[in-house]
Amino acid sequence: METRLTPLSKTFIAAAIVGLTALAANRLSPGLAGRLFPGEKRQGSMVPATAALPEVAAQGPSGAVAFHALPGAAPGCAQLPEVRLELWAWNSQLGLLYASGGPRATAGSLMCERGVNLRLLRQDDPTKMREDLAAFATALKAGQDNPSQGTHLVAIMGDGSATFLQELNTVLLRLGPEYRAKVVASAGYSWGEDKFMGPPSWRQSPATSRGGLVAGVLRDGDWNIAQKWLGENRLCNNPDEHTYDPECLNWLATPGYVEAAQAYVANACEDRPVVRKGHRTGETKRACVDGVVTWTPGDVMVAQKRGGLVSIASTREYRGQMPQVLIGVDRWMRGHRETVEGLIAAMLEGGDQVRSNPAALRRGAEVSAQVYGEETPEYWARYFAGVTERDAQGLMVELGGSRVNNVADDLQLFGVTELAPGAANLFAATYTVFGKVVVAQYPELVPRFAPVEEVLDTSYLVNVARRSGARTAADLPTFSSTTPLRQEISRGSWNISFAPGAATFGREAPAELDELFRQLVIAGGAAVEIHGHTDSTGEPRANWALSEERAFAVKRWLESRSPANFPEGRVRVFAHGQEQPVASNASAGGRAQNRRVEIVLGVTR
Repeated sequence: METRLTPLSKTFIAAAIVGLTALAANRLSPGLAGRLFPGEKRQGSMVPATAALPEVAAQGPSGAVAFHALPGAAPGCAQLPEVRLELWAWNSQLGLLYASGGPRATAGSLMCERGVNLRLLRQDDPTKMREDLAAFATALKAGQDNPSQGTHLVAIMGDGSATFLQELNTVLLRLGPEYRAKVVASAGYSWGEDKFMGPPSWRQSPATSRGGLVAGVLRDGDWNIAQKWLGENRLCNNPDEHTYDPECLNWLATPGYVEAAQAYVANACEDRPVVRKGHRTGETKRACVDGVVTWTPGDVMVAQKRGGLVSIASTREYRGQMPQVLIGVDRWMRGHRETVEGLIAAMLEGGDQVRSNPAALRRGAEVSAQVYGEETPEYWARYFAGVTERDAQGLMVELGGSRVNNVADDLQLFGVTELAPGAANLFAATYTVFGKVVVAQYPELVPRFAPVEEVLDTSYLVNVARRSGARTAADLPTFSSTTPLRQEISRGSWNISFAPGAATFGREAPAELDELFRQLVIAGGAAVEIHGHTDSTGEPRANWALSEERAFAVKRWLESRSPANFPEGRVRVFAHGQEQPVASNASAGGRAQNRRVEIVLGVTR
């Protein structure tokens, strides 16, 4: 499949030129296809901070859903003011597309029934998205109630929203605080199609990835998957795509996800200067691509044209990482609340229809082919669910996979606890964690990002939920504690402080527990093992019991913090006492390292 991208706009409204000059300096390629991280700032190799992100369950039945008559093809509500929404090709939006019935809302569509004359526009360039929102806000500031310039709304990935909104709002806030862009809802999630692919040995033993060369778009959503996996396994990342660090994971920068797959298929190689701990050694290394970060159809291309790679980690395990998020200008949305709530209601009912009725899924796939301008309806329907296929070298690989949301799913995603007891704000975790990833690795480009409270408004969703009455169920995870792990994803130690000789948390524990919570809440597809360890002080039998009590204390804390995200059977406890030291017990420092809780993430399916 060819990447079809809209060229970067050459013009921009005068009021935003200064701010967008800074954005242009980031040199975001049109090939990023909506992945939203800024330009280059090279630093020494580093272990990425563990990516603390939210959890989402496997797609499951919504419950009884009354079938909505399929929308027609003719325009349905052209007499209403047009609402433009820019988005890129992504199956998580299939419920939204079904609700529209076509590139413009059609007769009998859910959108027209709710008074929304929606126009869907494919836009793969995030810089152009920001320009169009700023153009819209500027016209709004000039007195237009429903501007014809720019776009009313955009849809992007949640894990790129901190950077996207920071750059956009730097411009919009010059118009006034009421013009700030905000997130209001979500149509669905990536659920497997976005992935980090590598040799099977990397999955079996993460340390063997040291010195690997991975092709992909830097600072994008799929790059994030690799960063999260590295952080969990305490492995380092080399952010400089022009050097080679034999102790870390290295990168071949590509302008798009298809090009990343093509680089692997072509066995691309480069001669690079060798670095260790950020310093050049004077050596040169010829490195060849042996891994990829990509999404469908890139993963299909890798499997069919060369093969040999498996999914190391993906949004099937890191299910909370990539929610689609809907963003608009605060002033316009508040002035047109009925329209915004109508759009959200139609979109989320469309999600229920797609989940419950094969005919709705097929109709949504037809609209996808129309809006995205490529591939067939059969293609979008096939890879919506995700498949497992044999690759060119005989390996079985997972390809594709997205999910769509209903009202209850959005309440869980945004942590609306008054309507979804036990929910955690999964979006806030995603937004915050990946905002920190960018600030840590590219501090000169993105020195800060706004608190999530400034860019999230759930009032529209709450109103929709309260009016909808009896809602279909959210897609919450289920686990069985008796099912062993089939595959380990990551393993890492956490120095959670406890009172001496007790299972009571120490003073430093809350911060570490909060970080652990965010780390685990994104990995909703993964079972969690908590392994308790002690130093050698005291009697071995007592140490074994203490390690078990401490592991159970962490388990109970997680489950009480968010029962929906840590259901019965997800968290398992193992006690090891003093039997597995990682350092010498002869020193105080060694004993401190041995007093630890080890967290293992794995899949049981």
